[in-house]
Amino acid sequence: MSVVRMHTYRVADADLPEFLDRRAVLIAKVRADHPGLAETRLTRLEDGSYTDTWRWDSFPQLAAAFPAAGSPEAASAMALTSDATAVNGEIVDER
Repeated sequence: MSVVRMHTYRVADADLPEFLDRRAVLIAKVRADHPGLAETRLTRLEDGSYTDTWRWDSFPQLAAAFPAAGSPEAASAMALTSDATAVNGEIVDER
């Protein structure tokens, strides 16, 4: 069953284009190094914060990629965020 890692954070409007570029580099690096990243989705919420959902084919694949959170690419992207949190979850129903 698929799993997701959901990040919530804020990005200043002026930093958004640079953040999107850095996020794309990070996603490409993770995909190149770790199979199983099926989808990413960045959503701007009503309060101006963002939810960044990364969907993995399995929990072992997510866990294997977790060290990438400490990579230079991740540090570069996350340097433009504030109020960051993250949680993991298992998808139990999808239609």
